[in-house]
Amino acid sequence: MFERAAGDLGDRGTGIGTRDELFALMRRIGLSVDASIGVDVAGRVELGRDGSVMLELPVRAVTSAWSRIWRPLRQALPDDCYSNGRALVRVEQQEDGVAAIFDDGLRVEADLLVAADGLHSTARAQCLPGLAPRYAGYVAWRGAVEPQRLSPPARELALHRMVFGLGDGELMLSIPMPSPQGNGRACHFVWFRLATDDQLAELCTDAAGRRHGTSIPPPLIRPELIVAMRRDANERLAPQLAELIHATPQIILQPIFDLESPRIAFERVALIGDAAFVARPHVASGVLKAAIDAETLTDALKTAGDVVAGLKRYEELRQPYGASLVARGRHIGAAVVARNADAATRAGTLLREYGSAGVVRNQAIAARVPV
Repeated sequence: MFERAAGDLGDRGTGIGTRDELFALMRRIGLSVDASIGVDVAGRVELGRDGSVMLELPVRAVTSAWSRIWRPLRQALPDDCYSNGRALVRVEQQEDGVAAIFDDGLRVEADLLVAADGLHSTARAQCLPGLAPRYAGYVAWRGAVEPQRLSPPARELALHRMVFGLGDGELMLSIPMPSPQGNGRACHFVWFRLATDDQLAELCTDAAGRRHGTSIPPPLIRPELIVAMRRDANERLAPQLAELIHATPQIILQPIFDLESPRIAFERVALIGDAAFVARPHVASGVLKAAIDAETLTDALKTAGDVVAGLKRYEELRQPYGASLVARGRHIGAAVVARNADAATRAGTLLREYGSAGVVRNQAIAARVPV
């Protein structure tokens, strides 16, 4: 396994949604899954601007944190099978194999290359030139909050329920998560706000005037942008939600993209995870989808007995599901940033559907082969 990042990936990310299928997959590969992997969510609440409860639904869930999933997986992989700080620059395919060439000149030959290199996948760009992630027209301001930074009323609400705050053309969402600092609970928030292409470029420009494209490292976000966002929070959000933004030591900016690949298998190269499809975060299925991509690929290779045939079967199973997930993210996203919409209808849609991958059946689950 070759990882582009040089540091410890376990320290990245915030909360994530889970499904029973994710935990079943972890058990299948021999990992222990106990109660410490996540926290329960008692229900969903919409708050009005004055902080009063507008709508409440008893939709229960379990949320986890990136570190609780990544670390067990990383620890299960021997150190001599893991190399970080190497970026893929090119893929070369031959009839009987494939080679990966990295930025330090290393060339590795194998029977199969599994490309899990994310939103801006190098392998996908080579296999599908001209296909690129599409900016959705809005961004997410994100952050994680430890309980000691919150007042007792905000703590009681944000650590046990998913909390929604709907403004015209925007959505503030708070979700419980396991504490990154150890045992106990924390929460993370996501504030979706509209931003044109020009506004995004301005948001991704640091204090020295350097433009960072469509993303920016959190420490380089200009202080005046954070000040303005916190001022807007006071004016536009329920007090309990505005408190989260003021209590967060490090705000993160995430532009929202999506991408649908017409193909995800190319002779001896398989695209999985965000390299294959990028669904908007509203479906809360990114980690689960990547995990079942990997499981389906493994089973397809095992039953086919041939790399090319196995990849063809993998594509047949996962390409339609990935496309449906992208469509589902766009559907929920339309409600997230709706302008001049009926408030009750919009609130009901979001509280019921947010985090749902929809009714499209995951064909990969039905196609599993027992070990």
